[in-house]
Amino acid sequence: MTLILIGLILFCGVHLLPSLAPGLKASWLEKLGEGGYKGSFSLLLLAGIVTIVLGWRSALPELVYLPPTDFRLPAVALVLVAFLMLVVGSRNSRIRQWIRHPQLSGVLLWSLAHLMLNGDNRSVLLFSGLALWSFVEILAISKREGAWVKADIPSLGSEVATIVITAAVVGLMIFGHPYFTAMPVF
Repeated sequence: MTLILIGLILFCGVHLLPSLAPGLKASWLEKLGEGGYKGSFSLLLLAGIVTIVLGWRSALPELVYLPPTDFRLPAVALVLVAFLMLVVGSRNSRIRQWIRHPQLSGVLLWSLAHLMLNGDNRSVLLFSGLALWSFVEILAISKREGAWVKADIPSLGSEVATIVITAAVVGLMIFGHPYFTAMPVF
């Protein structure tokens, strides 16, 4: 569990740095340059993810709460919406007219859905940590960026492509989930 917590602190801390500690980011950029900053940022994120995975695999799951079986269908629906938000995070979409930070909103929904489905200590720590981080990050980035400038409305073809990409990502995740997490989706 300690490794999961350390990985979360590393992953979330590095992500929050530009918004909550702009002076530190500026100093980091000045010392390393743009490429060095991005490279070290990426390596620290990767280290956080690896630490979370190692922590997940080494921690023995203990039941914290028993998720109600009635939550399964709503949680699956949230996961599908979350993946749509994650895809929209890297594409233009009409959804950006209503949701300022689709990728972070997707992480928040994904985390909440997993909390609805999993009541073990590892899941509670990981998914509540990611939910808290995504919520704080949404607030911090919104404050840093100021007024919301909404994206242009894309063509219908672009929206269809977004749905197709989302379906492909969901299919890959359903297939890969047991390999990534050692847990089946259903």
